[in-house]
Amino acid sequence: MKTIDDLGDLRGKRVLVRSDLNVPLDGTTITDDGRVRASVPTILRLADAGAKVVVMAHLGRPKGAPDPAYSLEPVAVRLAELLGQDVTFASDTVGESAHEVVAGLEDGQVAVLENVRFNAGETSKDDAERGAFADQLAELGDAFVSDGFGVVHRKQASVYDIAERLPAAAGGLVLAEVEVLRQLTEDPARPYAVVLGGSKVSDKLGVIDNLLEKADALLIGGGMVFTFLAAKGHGVGTSLLEADQIDTVKGYLARAAEKGVEILLPTDVVVAPEFSADAPPTTVPVDAIPTDQMGLDIGPESAEAFARLISGSRTVFWNGPMGVFEFPAYAAGTKAVAQALTEVEGLSVVGGGDSAAAVRRLGFDDAQFGHISTGGGASLEFLEGATLPGLQVLEG
Repeated sequence: MKTIDDLGDLRGKRVLVRSDLNVPLDGTTITDDGRVRASVPTILRLADAGAKVVVMAHLGRPKGAPDPAYSLEPVAVRLAELLGQDVTFASDTVGESAHEVVAGLEDGQVAVLENVRFNAGETSKDDAERGAFADQLAELGDAFVSDGFGVVHRKQASVYDIAERLPAAAGGLVLAEVEVLRQLTEDPARPYAVVLGGSKVSDKLGVIDNLLEKADALLIGGGMVFTFLAAKGHGVGTSLLEADQIDTVKGYLARAAEKGVEILLPTDVVVAPEFSADAPPTTVPVDAIPTDQMGLDIGPESAEAFARLISGSRTVFWNGPMGVFEFPAYAAGTKAVAQALTEVEGLSVVGGGDSAAAVRRLGFDDAQFGHISTGGGASLEFLEGATLPGLQVLEG
């Protein structure tokens, strides 16, 4: 992929940067600024090179029209604090405010455009509509830097189409993410363990299918584990279950046995009568889940077994919490996995999304892990072996 160095002298140039600033908000308060912090090095590098830096990003899923609940203004305020310099905020994306703000930038200054998803062209499936929006964005820049790894699996105007209209390069964050993910797929140090959680097994089918060819062990937790337990003949009570995936999971279990890949499932789970932070937890063996209870975490015996296998591995990729970590009574499994990742003598990768949110919420520091990805969905698609449009367009 082309890099910022390939863009030449950027002094005085308007550089559009696609960052990933899609952070969780409580009103206007950012509850996890990890993605904002991750965007800072590339923005600073461009500003230090004398570029006029114009940051594009999205927040949430507005319906292709302005919605104050999804404004990037509070994120621009936090970015200014992290950069240690003023950041000008444009109240629209390609309108009068955007043009005025960009025209007023001096060399080394930074601006943030309003949420690109306030324009229907950003996410349109129609190439012409998306291209028309990309044309409007391109009027604001002389070059484009793609640094939002969390969106490179999307064929969207500010990710894909803009790169066809301006000299384009990958930013430092995207390059770092790709380098780490290549280590996971091309020649990982062994033993190589993959820990998968989250709610639905259907979200992870592609990555399981691909990693059965590469990993030494798959550790399964979260809501998705109950489809695996059902495939092994266990009753799962009122736990989350994708009955239509049971046969697929049986196939994975058979393939794993054939290839000598260990699939580690919980031996005990923490159950509750309802999905609630106040619901009373009970630990039961996986073959004795009451019919009126739902599993909300892996049990302590399982957490210990998972941690032992993880800490003894040389390469570990983790995507998806082991339970409902937002509820303190059901966070122990996720915390045990996170702790074990900090003890890996080798490469430990937290695969973005809920896993990244969990490690911060549970009190871990980013520096305790080899790498925390900023893109959960993008990481998974890369590990599936899929072609990511936002990366493909930067090649050449």
